[in-house]
Amino acid sequence: MIRYPAYAKVNIFLKITGTRGDYHTISSRFMRVTNVFDTLWFEPKSTPEFEIRGRFDCETGSNTIYKAYKNLLAVTHSDALATFMERYAVCVEKNIPSFAGLGGGSSDAATYLHMCNQELDLGLTVEKLAHIGANVGADVPFFVYGYDSANVRGIGEVVEAYDESPLNLEIVTPDIPISTPAVFRFYREHLFHPIDADEANRLESTPSRELLATLNAKEANDLYSAALGCYPELTEKEGWFFSGSGSSFFRVKG
Repeated sequence: MIRYPAYAKVNIFLKITGTRGDYHTISSRFMRVTNVFDTLWFEPKSTPEFEIRGRFDCETGSNTIYKAYKNLLAVTHSDALATFMERYAVCVEKNIPSFAGLGGGSSDAATYLHMCNQELDLGLTVEKLAHIGANVGADVPFFVYGYDSANVRGIGEVVEAYDESPLNLEIVTPDIPISTPAVFRFYREHLFHPIDADEANRLESTPSRELLATLNAKEANDLYSAALGCYPELTEKEGWFFSGSGSSFFRVKG
């Protein structure tokens, strides 16, 4: 079976622009990390239950890959998909840390959607796959589109390619699993200060290398201070930037 890479991402910047119900709207630059990725493939199995093989710290029903399957099945009503998943397990070689701000679960879900679309000739457009992915998780559409770099807005559903090559990034991930909902909740209760449209446009039009040269970590990511407030064991790293809600830090090599 073909093996499919599921790349990590970092947030070059992540700014809150407001709220939409219980969700926060964002303006962010997502960048693919080309040297950190999970690998997915299908493998024959003997029992009909949906099976994911790999190192996961959640039950199958909570796994983003399973959620992607259920949403894909609900949209396509494909008997071929249901039959295929009775005969094959999804295998995942995990290299992206969980709860680390690198989008591993979202990338796995997006890659699974592409795998099914290709292996079963479902004929879904990238836009349709991204729409399905948005129901799985806010970061999934970015990974579905497969851009090297993109501006992401709304609650993650608006993804626009940004014309630049991925930077050569060094990443470190402290052994501190971080809850994204907890960090957003701390931000809303204690630090809520959305940026305006002009500032969002300025950030979205600036190359990533320039942004990292002119902003500090807290200026670049509104969730950094919230994560520090939620997790006292998380310590600041001078000269490093913070991805998503954490706990990973990154910087440009060279």
